[in-house]
Amino acid sequence: MLGNFVYHNPTKLYFGPDALDSLKQELQQYGPKVQLIYGKGSIKRSGLYDQIVAILQQCGKQVFEDAGVMPNPTVDKLYEGCRIAKQNDVDLLLAVGGGSVCDYAKAVSVSAHCTEDPWDKYYLRMQDVDNKIIPVGCVLTMVGTGSEMNGGAVITDPKTKLKIGHVFGPNVFPKFSIMNPEWTYSLPKYQMVAGIYDIMSHIIEQYFSGDDDNTSDYLAEGLLRSLIHSSRIAVQDTQNYEARSNIMWTATWALNTLINRGKPCDFMVHKMGQSVGGYTDATHGMTLAAVSMAYYRFLLPYGLPKFKRYAVNVWQVDATDKTDEQIAAEGLQHMEAWMREIGLVMNLTELGVTEQMIDGIADGTFINRGGYKILTREEVVTILKQSL
Repeated sequence: MLGNFVYHNPTKLYFGPDALDSLKQELQQYGPKVQLIYGKGSIKRSGLYDQIVAILQQCGKQVFEDAGVMPNPTVDKLYEGCRIAKQNDVDLLLAVGGGSVCDYAKAVSVSAHCTEDPWDKYYLRMQDVDNKIIPVGCVLTMVGTGSEMNGGAVITDPKTKLKIGHVFGPNVFPKFSIMNPEWTYSLPKYQMVAGIYDIMSHIIEQYFSGDDDNTSDYLAEGLLRSLIHSSRIAVQDTQNYEARSNIMWTATWALNTLINRGKPCDFMVHKMGQSVGGYTDATHGMTLAAVSMAYYRFLLPYGLPKFKRYAVNVWQVDATDKTDEQIAAEGLQHMEAWMREIGLVMNLTELGVTEQMIDGIADGTFINRGGYKILTREEVVTILKQSL
């Protein structure tokens, strides 16, 4: 294990078909004013909205609605949410939806009482929170981001085409998250598959870093094998509870800070994918899938031992009479075949990216330093072009 680290995760999880029964006891711990945050209406069609509002009313809560959170929450939407929270002095932000809704709620939680422009402070200058934080609770209906148990909050500025994630500390983590895998059944298959790849990307972007014998890597390999197995079942039977529940649980553990302990972490696929999203507003998981194969084939020579291990331990590649390079390359071939099998977007062109956008996307790609190779801007451009 590398270096010194602290592990602390304060989020309490309620998981399973009866998870919503626990909302009432959680609400009792907060004041009377609740900002109910959700997207564009799917929770109303499913009936979940009525269930939650009934519980809020039973608990005597005054509800302030904050609807219309989009898949890539914008700066203007953040400002709107901050106005609702501050003007009504809300005691709890209750996010009902997927990762974008949860991300947005955390962004509002740190921004509502910020005395500066929160976009400038938290997303451009990446400063820490030094003001009052409004607690967040999540009722999760989509899986992928892991936002239900971490401090990540991604916001997009359409004017500058910047999509930026700020990973806040445990003081911003949701206080509780309620997770019923059955709520994910109605999700369109395209969104389900995109979420599955977001999970995959979270795990391997932590995995492909460091060269020590790290417990986190063994945990990551187990999560990856579970995800691959369950994904194949879920794409054939979207209402298979066992598969959907395993995917939901894997998503949480993929990015709740457990498996990055002692790891430098890469996350360049996310940086490129987020920049693509800033230009196209495409589904997040698909932006990651579109750039992944070009990136990992570029990265392979710099992290060959780990790519070989990945091939053998995750994809069960037979290493007999093969060079390390052949084993590692075969692992990526298996990964690409699985991606195509479950229906992922495999190129940027399908997401609306043109060659004329590449320079701008490269300019909007933040360079991380934790992977096997610190990319130059020119290398980012090359990878993006190879992903068209």
